[in-house]
Amino acid sequence: MQKILGILAVLLSIIPNAYSQNDSSKVINLDEVVITATRTERKLGNIAVPVSIVTSKNIQQAASLRLNDILNEQAGLYITSGFGSGVQMQGLNPDYTLILINGEPLIGRTAGVLDLNRITVGNIQKIEIVKGPSSSLYGSEAMAGVINIITKQPINHQLSAGIRYGTYNTLDANVTTATKFNKLLVQIFSNYYSTDGYSIRPNSVERTVAPIKRYTHQIQLNYPFSNKTKLSILGRYNYENITNKIAVTNTGSTTYSDGIEKHNDYNINPIITHQFNSKTKSALRLYHSRFKSTQDLSTNTPNAYNDYFLQDFYRAENQTDYQINDKNALTIGTGYIVENVRSSRYDNKDNTKQSNVAYGFVQNEFKPSEKLNLIAGLRYDKNSIYASAFSPKLAIHYKSSKKISLNASIGRGFKAPDFRQLYLNFTNTAAGSYSVFGALEAQTQIAQLDKLGQIQSYENDYYKLAALQPEFSTGINIGSKYLISTTTFLDVNIFRNDIENLIDSRLVANYKNGAQIFSYLNVKNAYTQGIELNLTHKINTSITMTSGYQYLETADKDQIDAIKKGTVFTKDANGAARKMNLNEYFGLPNRSKHMANLKFLYEKNDFFINTRAIYRSKWAVSDKDGNGLYNNNDEFAQGFVQLNCSIGKQFNQIAVQTGCDNILNYTDVNNLPNLPGRTYYISFKYQLTKKQKK
Repeated sequence: MQKILGILAVLLSIIPNAYSQNDSSKVINLDEVVITATRTERKLGNIAVPVSIVTSKNIQQAASLRLNDILNEQAGLYITSGFGSGVQMQGLNPDYTLILINGEPLIGRTAGVLDLNRITVGNIQKIEIVKGPSSSLYGSEAMAGVINIITKQPINHQLSAGIRYGTYNTLDANVTTATKFNKLLVQIFSNYYSTDGYSIRPNSVERTVAPIKRYTHQIQLNYPFSNKTKLSILGRYNYENITNKIAVTNTGSTTYSDGIEKHNDYNINPIITHQFNSKTKSALRLYHSRFKSTQDLSTNTPNAYNDYFLQDFYRAENQTDYQINDKNALTIGTGYIVENVRSSRYDNKDNTKQSNVAYGFVQNEFKPSEKLNLIAGLRYDKNSIYASAFSPKLAIHYKSSKKISLNASIGRGFKAPDFRQLYLNFTNTAAGSYSVFGALEAQTQIAQLDKLGQIQSYENDYYKLAALQPEFSTGINIGSKYLISTTTFLDVNIFRNDIENLIDSRLVANYKNGAQIFSYLNVKNAYTQGIELNLTHKINTSITMTSGYQYLETADKDQIDAIKKGTVFTKDANGAARKMNLNEYFGLPNRSKHMANLKFLYEKNDFFINTRAIYRSKWAVSDKDGNGLYNNNDEFAQGFVQLNCSIGKQFNQIAVQTGCDNILNYTDVNNLPNLPGRTYYISFKYQLTKKQKK
């Protein structure tokens, strides 16, 4: 923490002197309306928790195609590559970040990761990113924060179409149309994406990114029954087809598989809102989402592999906002969730696993003066499988002057055990025949195997198997927004997350053939802490510079205790064992201590050049000395810089854009499989919006 405060002190002493000129234009829009942070409409400049906004203009000028593309360029976010592209926030794994579309959760995670490649950015109006525990409003999975994707609202008599083509035969095309039938406003959006994929492994039969085709369709209906009562219905469908060759080597022999993977997901979201009077508004939200995944592998051996996964999510929720007086605004909500899963990995695909959750939340916003704003919230979740969870939060926003505001928040977040951790029943015959059983299945399945004479031995963790408890975190965020001048804006946030009851997979038993059996336990306690800075400076009327930086420290608390007790050993230069020193401990794997970005945007006369550099320092990837920790230089992936540039020009109703990603052509076969070499693209977009009749 001393390093974090030191970094903050140095930067605050340098920046005001570096940018004290040019008062020509507004550098940032603090009047931008944010919904996600409080579930009510509030101006960005009045929000008491760390929030950032990515606008549709930001997305367009970065030439992003999928959600992971644009999030990768945001400060403090890192896109992981295991089981799809997940997002790491404040040093916490993708499992702990809730992804929403228009306020509703996306489902269909694999090993806790929601693949951001599934989401096209073609119809996104803005992305709101809330950092820090948000379970007091959103429940499970919001331990690290919330990313809310808000799609474009219908505009009468609108037509737009775009197409982009690039390296690896990558094609992206979309069309949006909207019209009005009396009072009914209808918008339809469709997107098609395909790529041949690529391989950065020479002479490999399998591609690093497989050939894929994706289709996304969305329809939105808005109908006002009156000035007070309005109905909105949003429907979305996404389909993807992935083909690949897979090679698995085990005990010297290689098995080749031809794989076909298909994903279907859809959701429907009717919302009816009613304004009772000037002080009271209520909304009833209904939501159903289904995710279906199938994977079929045909091999050169008799044992083919088939995987089936089907998840249904149903939710009904009412939220009422009541303006008590000029100083108090109250939000009350209740809801009920039913979630079903059927999978060939959970016993068999004909058995349904179900979870029911009843919840309620309350939040009061108290504004005793124009300078001070206090927010207190609490949510209670009662689940049919695991223990109930309380999630409180307190946030303070104070405007010390027109240029400086201070924020502080503390909250409790939680993540419920997922179906995989509870019910998984999986044996990987293609890779050593190891087994993984969910916590509710492990003892029963292992006992049956023991009766059949297949168990060689039990590990100590077998006797610790019990019903899983939710994972909890306590998060503290302290920050400041500083308008140094009308052209320079600084946003600083210091954070700390203490996580308890982390669920981890552990070896619990061994087969007689040498294969291992794993299950899940609440075993770990950890923390992440750091500082994030975002600086925006308008150099002149045409050039804007933005930069972001995050310093991160992470640790497994049990590992630190073991080092202090002298029970952890490493090897010296000669290979001899010695006790490990605490200053050699790096922290949790797949986290970089330093991440930064630097962007320059030139805009003039409907022409722009957007250049972005993204830096990530080294991160731990493997344990070479066998102590289960990361402390030697050969246990890290090398830090790197990714440089992207896009150029665009608007010609009346037609926009033309071209660019190059990964200009420096940096690749890392083992640690960055989803980062291809240098890629190029060109795109065209046509937009027509007729003027509405008054």
